[in-house]
Amino acid sequence: MPEYPDIEVYIDCLKPRVLGQTLERVRLFNPFLLRTYDPPVEAIHGKPVLALSRLGKRIVFHFDDELYAVLHLMIAGRLHWKPAGARPPGKIGLAAFDFPTGSLTLTEAGSKRRASLYIVRGRSALAAHDPGGLEVIGATPEQFAAVLVRENRTLKRALTDPRILSGIGNSYSDEILLRAGLSPLVLTRQLPPDRVEQLRRVIIDTLTEWRDRLRAEAGDGFPEKVTAFRPGMAVHGRFGQPCPQCGTPVQRIRYADNETNYCPRCQTGGRVLADRSLSRLLKDDWPRTLEELEEFRK
Repeated sequence: MPEYPDIEVYIDCLKPRVLGQTLERVRLFNPFLLRTYDPPVEAIHGKPVLALSRLGKRIVFHFDDELYAVLHLMIAGRLHWKPAGARPPGKIGLAAFDFPTGSLTLTEAGSKRRASLYIVRGRSALAAHDPGGLEVIGATPEQFAAVLVRENRTLKRALTDPRILSGIGNSYSDEILLRAGLSPLVLTRQLPPDRVEQLRRVIIDTLTEWRDRLRAEAGDGFPEKVTAFRPGMAVHGRFGQPCPQCGTPVQRIRYADNETNYCPRCQTGGRVLADRSLSRLLKDDWPRTLEELEEFRK
């Protein structure tokens, strides 16, 4: 799922292309993308884009008459900038937003259609799409600490819950926790104040570093290779590969469609966290330490 750095770069690259430009029309190639009927999508046709903003992991197009188009890319949605009138490819093409300067097309890989487009009127209707998570960049240490410990959650869950913290998902949470040297399963209320503040600083550093890196990669072009698995990442998507900090093989916890990647030496004191599927199969034979893991692999 595109997260804070990816969404920020999308918006940066869209501004010179669509800000002040008239949205001529929205072409829908999959009716399930549009989740609202009043106002109709035609209400934003012929209107200039007054502003672009981010709402959590959503991109918001601002029009006059307090009309907003709220686009949520979810896991597999991606944006592409094409010549005016272009049609997105085949079954993965969901929509095209036509401007005099070109067409913004939306695709979604896979068979599940999770991406969504809402047309809403009024600030209160727009606010209803805000999950309410804290924007860590710009928040005070006191605000961050209060939000983090409001509920006693695992750090992985707290970082990725949009009602707690805004803009962070599966990918960057793995990178953040490695940098902070924290286990994904530590409970938020177990962290001493100094570790809470360290986590806040690591979140800001990680998100801004990746945002600036992706901006530099995009340059004057448009980001066409938005992915959750980037070569420069330290642990996310690197199961079995050496941790760049200590060389220990990166481990994972798999659940549903997601997985958490972590370094057992840097984050869990050498303890191997139980993977739900394999630990159920192996039961008492599940390796608990790095040494047991090595023996298990042999």
